[in-house]
Amino acid sequence: MVVSKNNLSEQVTNDLGKAIISNHYKSGANLPTEAQLCEQYSVSRTAIREAVKMLSAKGLISSKPRQGIRVEPAENWNLYDTNVLDWLLHSSPSLEVLEEFLQVRMAIEPHAAALAAKNGDKAKIQKIKDALDVMEKAARIDDASMFDSDLAFHSSILQASGNRFIAKLKEFISTALSVSIQHTTPAKGDRMSIVEEHSKVYHAIANGEAERARNLTIYMIDEAMVFLNQEKTKANR
Repeated sequence: MVVSKNNLSEQVTNDLGKAIISNHYKSGANLPTEAQLCEQYSVSRTAIREAVKMLSAKGLISSKPRQGIRVEPAENWNLYDTNVLDWLLHSSPSLEVLEEFLQVRMAIEPHAAALAAKNGDKAKIQKIKDALDVMEKAARIDDASMFDSDLAFHSSILQASGNRFIAKLKEFISTALSVSIQHTTPAKGDRMSIVEEHSKVYHAIANGEAERARNLTIYMIDEAMVFLNQEKTKANR
């Protein structure tokens, strides 16, 4: 495998990170040696060592002189790292991981919606409306995707919360959404009903109805949890 001269360590990091998260390299197993990785990727030892440092910082591996490069258990991974999240998203995550994503969304998004309603920042609330408008247009076209506008809708609510710590969770929540949307949207089937659910949340926020915004968001995420539990039940049969 030949890697281009640009950003060699980043490309090796990306490739190995995906391989670890997709379980190609299992927890507790050793990666190939530095020399073997140099040969595999046709890069210098310096590039490999830099990649090892980056993967270690993300909690995916540990490297010690007599141990070699060892894959760390999943509980040690830095799940708030944007690269780790992206790799996890593209690794066909298990239903258990999807459930954890939904649990985090349930802990954060309803409160963010309530705060957005309380703060009433018109400019930020307009961004929620803009995303909703794009969703509605896409819903009326059979082959149009609502994916990006759906993400934008929820991300805009986080921003409108006015809480800097919640706003900083945008990447994590966006990844959780990316995963759950792919599973729950096809299950719902009726695209306009999805838009209607989002519209109710928007109007509650725009009207300053904090508790209604919270409850509607809880309902929306809980509905996604129901679909996920149905999938889990089918998988266990």
